[in-house]
Amino acid sequence: MRGAVHAPFAVPEPITPVGFLDEFKRWRLARQGLSSGKKRRVHCESAAMQSLEFSVWVRLALYATFAVGSSVLVLKSSAHSVFSSDPLKGTLCGLILALTALATFHFGREASCRRNSRVVLVLGGMLGHLGVIRLVMSFASDASSPGMFHFLLLPFALAPMLHSVLLGRSIGAFSAVYVSLIGALLVPGHDVLSYLILSLISGMTGVLVTTRVSKRVQLLKAGLLVGAASLLLGLLLGNVQLETLFGPETMGLLEVLGLEAAAAFGTGIATALVVGGLLPVFEGMFQLTTGISWLELSDLNHKLLRRMQLEAPGTFHHSLIVAALAEAAAESIGANAQLCRVCSYFHDVGKLKKPEYFIENQHDGAENPHDALTPTMSALVIIAHVKDGVDLAVKHKLNPRIIDVIQEHHGDSMVAYFYRKAQEQKKSELEKVEKGLGNPEDLPHVEEKNFRYPGPKPRAVESGIVSLADSIESASRSLKKPTPAKIRGMIDDIVKARIDDGQLDECALTLRELSKVKESFATTLRSMLHSRIDYPKDDDSKASAASRRADTQKMVAPPPLERDATRGGRSLRGDAAA
Repeated sequence: MRGAVHAPFAVPEPITPVGFLDEFKRWRLARQGLSSGKKRRVHCESAAMQSLEFSVWVRLALYATFAVGSSVLVLKSSAHSVFSSDPLKGTLCGLILALTALATFHFGREASCRRNSRVVLVLGGMLGHLGVIRLVMSFASDASSPGMFHFLLLPFALAPMLHSVLLGRSIGAFSAVYVSLIGALLVPGHDVLSYLILSLISGMTGVLVTTRVSKRVQLLKAGLLVGAASLLLGLLLGNVQLETLFGPETMGLLEVLGLEAAAAFGTGIATALVVGGLLPVFEGMFQLTTGISWLELSDLNHKLLRRMQLEAPGTFHHSLIVAALAEAAAESIGANAQLCRVCSYFHDVGKLKKPEYFIENQHDGAENPHDALTPTMSALVIIAHVKDGVDLAVKHKLNPRIIDVIQEHHGDSMVAYFYRKAQEQKKSELEKVEKGLGNPEDLPHVEEKNFRYPGPKPRAVESGIVSLADSIESASRSLKKPTPAKIRGMIDDIVKARIDDGQLDECALTLRELSKVKESFATTLRSMLHSRIDYPKDDDSKASAASRRADTQKMVAPPPLERDATRGGRSLRGDAAA
């Protein structure tokens, strides 16, 4: 397979009968100019990675590591914590809190963290957060710091912000709660309440302001807000009395206040910078994509999109309209609108292999290449654009979510036009055979499976939205004098046909969401297919224009007498004067 990595001295696999048939079919298509003769790239994970990702034993090992790690951190901090007199009791409390966190995570967050790599990200991020808290508190306990200064140096929002941006608000809130509870065992006894309040409020603030991050500057704003929240709580919980600011110790108190403000805002900004720097690393390691990355991927200067603009302009314009439809529909139900927009740009990228075989790229008066093909062969060419798209996407290292949408946007639906055309041809040949004008052995063999896409069906909400937007945009081209009623009727018919064909059986779209999606499609299409006023071009308008030109000439031209008097070289006024 092209693009695969082979060992230097790997033994070639024997060609099985099935493999020989595949090679023979590929050779025949290559002879007809319908294939390159090479196997396409495919998008799939290795069996070993799949087993590790979903292994129960690996997950149990990760849970055990988190529980033991939390207990060890509490035990190491026992000399400076509330359990300084009884380290074993503190370790037991840390273990109980860790097990509670694991139970909450396993039974409450299973839908968003099915993969073990997500478990590593969540639990490892929490352990790293607790390790930083332990390190800062160990330095603060050895140094003399005024007021709440040492607390304001703690990055309370580190793990919650990171998890919120990468995995969503739910995981971020879970992280904020349990790093606060377990972290309270790492601080001195008289500071436990202050730490809990600061950590919970600051962490939740970081989660709330990083729900939909699409620009890196939003992370800096989040860091400033977290710093402001920490400073305000530090003033409320600290030893600074605002009424004493106007007494004899004003300068000293203002100096402490300045140090605390610098610590709070500096820590918040530093946390935002660290999270922003770690995002690309974690996105690559755990195959995640944030709003920032989707915004970067929406650049139309991508190599494939530039090729599409030049080689398949009709497909490119179709993709832009599908992107507008899908993005608006995703926003109406709270789905990932940026993902829908980017995936719509690339969903038909496979048409770059043979753009002239698709009607949107055919010019008026040009010869249709399908006229020289049988319906079965035409359907084969049309269906191949899905696998060709996956091949190009893997070659150009596109995001896995984009590749999923390319595979799923047609599901296993039928190429109905060529299927009906094949049936009509078979019926015509059958009539000839009945009249004795044809050979029964020459009857074309029409099977429905040869006219269906390979699938799979749309599974994610975004895949279902892009699939519907693709069909609706294509059908809207055939509307003559579109009205709101026609547009809504077309949308209802297409969605109903998709449901009846089972194309949305595996999709997570609910009926309520589907109703909102249809309404969004109708609104967007009405704005795109609106009618314009026909301006009149009759004889009256031409006559009025001619009369206006005549009036203008009369105003500019001299009177008849004056014009005649100037013929002899002297004017009438000159004669009168003489």
